[in-house]
Amino acid sequence: MVNIREALLRDLPAILDIYNDAIKTLTATFDLEEQTLEERKVWFEKYGAGYPLIVAKLDGKVAGYSCLSPFRDKAAYSRTVELSLYISSEFRGQGIGNALMGDILKRAADLGYHTVISSITGGNEASVKLHKKFGFEFAGNFKEVGYKFNEWQDVHFYQLMLNTEKTKG
Repeated sequence: MVNIREALLRDLPAILDIYNDAIKTLTATFDLEEQTLEERKVWFEKYGAGYPLIVAKLDGKVAGYSCLSPFRDKAAYSRTVELSLYISSEFRGQGIGNALMGDILKRAADLGYHTVISSITGGNEASVKLHKKFGFEFAGNFKEVGYKFNEWQDVHFYQLMLNTEKTKG
């Protein structure tokens, strides 16, 4: 059974392994160089409170993680977040993505966010399928904005509206 919880500092080596594998093998991130544990600690410290970072554990191992990050720095974007989700190659196809997505979206709604944005590299049909399953809609495409694995990569933006009641503030 998959256990979802907030990430702890002790999870960082496993999170780093998952992310570095994505850097080496996927276009899901546009980082080109593997990260160090120290670099990932700096990244880790950005999360908590209004920006959750969660892990999925299966069979005693961190099988994946998801987080919400600020979408842009300007104050008017404060109720919009960007979602990231990574799954260990060892655990893909076992429902980890569904579990993480459901949990992180509940947290986004509970935190009062209005909009969740995901950027998905062109050709990542598994991610598109997962996002559509949770109600994300295609919002736009930036053509050839990243260069990885000797190819130009498009980035597709998907958007989910949460807490759509009209509010001031």
